[in-house]
Amino acid sequence: MPLYAKPGRPFGPWLWLAFMLPLTAQAESPLSAPPMPSAAQDDPNAIRILLAAELETTLSSQMNGTLGELKGRLGQRVRKGALLARFDCREGEAQARVARAELQMARQDLSAKKSLRKLDAVGDLEVAIAATGVQRAEGADALARTRSSYCDVKAPFDGRIAQVQAKPYQTMTAGTPLFDLVSDGPLKVRLNVPSRLLPGLKEGQALEIGVLETAKQYPATVSRINARVDAVAQTVELEARLDDAYPELVAGMSGVARLIP
Repeated sequence: MPLYAKPGRPFGPWLWLAFMLPLTAQAESPLSAPPMPSAAQDDPNAIRILLAAELETTLSSQMNGTLGELKGRLGQRVRKGALLARFDCREGEAQARVARAELQMARQDLSAKKSLRKLDAVGDLEVAIAATGVQRAEGADALARTRSSYCDVKAPFDGRIAQVQAKPYQTMTAGTPLFDLVSDGPLKVRLNVPSRLLPGLKEGQALEIGVLETAKQYPATVSRINARVDAVAQTVELEARLDDAYPELVAGMSGVARLIP
């Protein structure tokens, strides 16, 4: 029904209410972003920062094959050595058994040749060839065992799974990414400061970190200064350490920093 005023009935109050309701709903929206930390508001020279894990890596397949199990889950906390995935390795295990059998045969052959040499039934050359055969079989056995170890994908350090890039029973080639893993523990702060500030920078210098996602301030300390200046951006890269562990902080959060003289 069109909105208009009947003669003698102005719609001023209704029109005012129609305009104010959307504004009120927008102001009370629970999805509104948290305020920027005060450092970004008050200091025009505030430096952008990024929180990063101490260790982060992409675990990839070391062999061609088909996944049999995929135990790692997104966001899962894992311990060093925990099994994250396992390939179907029946073929590789069979090859390892063949390599062990050939090594045993080569050793028996060398033992027999040494016994015959004591009886002058064979020469030194036959003994040397048998010894070389043992060395070759040992290498094949070690290679087979190494390849079999690729069947199990294990966590190289304590951390959490940040991304799962594989699916169960997926056939893949060597080098295909499986998981992104980030370490547990205190986070480090990455930032790039203008190179003109380099003469006054030193390790151990205090920082005040404002994190956008939490709208809080955190103390930190400069831990590393890059030995090279970015000639294009005229900045130098720094790393800093938070002075304490804060459970609410997660790798990937961003904010601003202010150097404290």
